[in-house]
Amino acid sequence: MQSTLLHKLIIVINGKGGSGKDTICDIVSKHHKTRNISTITPIKEVASFGGWQGGKTEKDRKFLSDLKELFSEYNDLPNNYALNEYKSFMKNQCEEVLFVHIREPENINKFIKSIDGNCITLLVTGGKSQNSYGNRSDDEVENYTYDYIYNNTKPLDEVENDFMAFFENIINETERRYLPH
Repeated sequence: MQSTLLHKLIIVINGKGGSGKDTICDIVSKHHKTRNISTITPIKEVASFGGWQGGKTEKDRKFLSDLKELFSEYNDLPNNYALNEYKSFMKNQCEEVLFVHIREPENINKFIKSIDGNCITLLVTGGKSQNSYGNRSDDEVENYTYDYIYNNTKPLDEVENDFMAFFENIINETERRYLPH
């Protein structure tokens, strides 16, 4: 059961580490032409020059979170990166779904405002996420009012069918916005 999208769908996706966000994005990419980006990507590139080696320990996660906050304040690098990816996605005639991973509530708001609200927000809960990671970016993901929340509690072999049924509802609700009244 797959819908063809009438309009491009931009989804700001969030959830704690281990909740299954990337799994969800991979599932959607099996059914729709998808671009998957994260506002942490340019920060990871800068961090690698400073000695970060790709780790995901609490110390690594805090380092990236702090560095992202500094760049957000200094030159808005994370949001500018996301906006450039968004513009490229909108010009691409083949891609249908853009996932934008943003953790911090204020950065979610900034991105949404930058694209005139042309998106929905999705929180993924469950999976193998921890309660606390010791950094603001991970620990405050639930401090936002999301349009949709997917509770990732199914076994891995059942997640695809479960999420795609959930996703079809999102598509149907979103497409109704574009229908003439």
